[in-house]
Amino acid sequence: MTTTIALLGAGGKMGVRLAKNLQGSRFAVRHVEVGEVGRKRLLDEAGIACVDQATALDGAQVVILAVPDTLIGKIAHAIAPQLAPGTMVMLLDAAAPFAGHLPERADLAYFVAHPCHPPIFSAELRKDGQPDFFGGGHAPQSVVSALMQGTPADFDLGEEIAKTIYAPILRSYRVTVEQMALLEPGLSETVCATLLDVMREAMDEVVSRGVPADAARDFLLGHMTILSAVIFKEIPGQFSDACNKAITFGKPRLMREDWKGVFERDEIAESIRRIT
Repeated sequence: MTTTIALLGAGGKMGVRLAKNLQGSRFAVRHVEVGEVGRKRLLDEAGIACVDQATALDGAQVVILAVPDTLIGKIAHAIAPQLAPGTMVMLLDAAAPFAGHLPERADLAYFVAHPCHPPIFSAELRKDGQPDFFGGGHAPQSVVSALMQGTPADFDLGEEIAKTIYAPILRSYRVTVEQMALLEPGLSETVCATLLDVMREAMDEVVSRGVPADAARDFLLGHMTILSAVIFKEIPGQFSDACNKAITFGKPRLMREDWKGVFERDEIAESIRRIT
């Protein structure tokens, strides 16, 4: 049975990724892109032409909003009067739903799905010399999905679409919108991206103190691999006494004692407010 999807923002970087993975699936997709550059990108990269928004929404059973977080609330409210009861609105990030930017329509299904991206230990990160660090190409990745409102059948449909647009899939997890917000922006951006940015600054600092740039980069990235493999139990092993002592004395030098407060609901909400 064919399900009709209206893909809004189809010409953006994320939209094009989704459009490509939906090609050849059981889903009939109507593509919408307001920008001329995006329409050209979609046509050049995927051979897909766009339709106007009204045509795309007419009778669509699922609407995917592949648009920036700052526009989701505005667009969702604008299209809501055109959506029939039972229509699913699918979002690619938990920020706008968590912040309450979706229309109050109890007769719509709201579904959120976000990729985990390929794990750093994946053997398929590179294929034929082509990297797929983002996912949705050839490197398997997991996906997290949340049904904000709707029926069990809505979750099944949303998860099927998520597995299609983010394929190939390692594992699929069901979480709540609140849990997804803990994962992003909490875990992935506030913590992981920030600490990685600090690590890059640290590398630049040792270079400024005379270490050759290539040596510093190879040294850091190599140690990131082995240290991560031990910390995340990818391999059996343990750190040396010297390394454990460096962690013991380094952590309070680098981290505030109350750093885990970034996961408190108020802080997550404030982070999302800034995003949206």
